[in-house]
Amino acid sequence: MGATVPASTTAASTPTPEVPTPTPTSGTPLVVLSRSGGIAGRGDTVTVHPDGRWIAVDRAGTTRTGTLDAAELDRLRRLVADPELAAEATRSPGPTACRDAFDYRLTVGRTESHWSDCPVDSYRPRVTAEVVELLVRATG
Repeated sequence: MGATVPASTTAASTPTPEVPTPTPTSGTPLVVLSRSGGIAGRGDTVTVHPDGRWIAVDRAGTTRTGTLDAAELDRLRRLVADPELAAEATRSPGPTACRDAFDYRLTVGRTESHWSDCPVDSYRPRVTAEVVELLVRATG
């Protein structure tokens, strides 16, 4: 809850009501997930705002919108705050062994990580993959 400004009085001792000050936002950055590749050659982008509102745009330009539920938003906030996500962004995944795997680019604020969802690749960034799975499931 936001802080309040204490009541003040005028010369006639008439109190003025307390006025709430705005509560700062959680500081959760904008999250953008782009998915490309796969057998059908997808090209989808999901953008999630700090309050959980999301917009998804597919390769054809079709737009869908929604809002993460409280549990999804809480989990997303915990995942994007995990220091491992920033560490994963500094690692190079190398080439993938799969031709038709989905390629993901996850941007959280100024941090960007990449991952190809290929079951035989040795590199699987844990936090990046968890964010991808959460957003794909939550946004359809």
